[in-house]
Amino acid sequence: MDWVTTLGQLINTTLVFSTALIFGALGGIFSERSGVTNLGIEGFMMFGAFAAAVGTYYAEDAGMGAASPWIGLIAALVMGIITSLIHAVASITFKADQTISGIVINFLAAGSTLYLVKLLFDGAGESPLLKEVFNKVSIPGLSQIPIIGEGLFHNYPTTYIVIILVFVTFYVIYRTPFGLRLRAVGEHPSAADTAGINVNRMRYIGVMISGALAALGGATVTLTTTSTFAHNTISGQGYIAIAAMIFGKWNPLGAFGAAAFFGLSQALRTYVTLFPWAHDIPQEFIYILPYLLTIIVLVAAVGRSAAPAALGQPYDPGKR
Repeated sequence: MDWVTTLGQLINTTLVFSTALIFGALGGIFSERSGVTNLGIEGFMMFGAFAAAVGTYYAEDAGMGAASPWIGLIAALVMGIITSLIHAVASITFKADQTISGIVINFLAAGSTLYLVKLLFDGAGESPLLKEVFNKVSIPGLSQIPIIGEGLFHNYPTTYIVIILVFVTFYVIYRTPFGLRLRAVGEHPSAADTAGINVNRMRYIGVMISGALAALGGATVTLTTTSTFAHNTISGQGYIAIAAMIFGKWNPLGAFGAAAFFGLSQALRTYVTLFPWAHDIPQEFIYILPYLLTIIVLVAAVGRSAAPAALGQPYDPGKR
């Protein structure tokens, strides 16, 4: 295998592993830019992965064919919006501790999805293997370009979608009235309220978009990588997505770069095993690489990343 092909495949694998992380990081940005801490990204990704598996399975059973994974993707989107309301109501309406609420979402997702899988599939620990999942799509002409053709233009539909969403998110947050209002309630909610912006409504919208995007990230794992849902389908990717968001300074482009970095670390563990010298390294050390890098990046980011000023602070109009 020549180096051009290998490099192209490494870029491609990096994007495959990065896609779910980018979805999760973008989701986190919408919530935290509105001032609501969201540690529940992991849980929303689990809900999305579960909904995608179940939705696709029953769509296959109904004879929907190639449309089945798209139905699963929509099911994940809806599931993310619905479950995000739990975090929104607790954090915004009842002013509960946002960190604890997010952690509860993660525990709720882990327990409820496993229970529902066993309930729906005769006690099985995972959903049946899906027959209809997303396949890689090549863009004519562009996919023939050396290195970047294989790396960028021969990918899953969800990868193309999330790359477009990165730029859409950047435009929405920094170039639209909606984005200005979202950032205002996350920085100075009292001033935003005085200007006539409904703080709680904007925060609800931010959290719901967050849940929807994170759920799409979980669905991506089910519909491109595993073809099934089990308790370990997400395996901490939600937390890595949060790290990418922080390292990217709550900026969509920065989060994309950070997620790609983490995706590269996951891709490298696959390619490292191809080298003879790697055979003497215990597999456990290779598999902890992405998580180890996450910890290192978070430690390095402490003090350097400025979070939205009102992040984690419930808004009380009476204290203006």
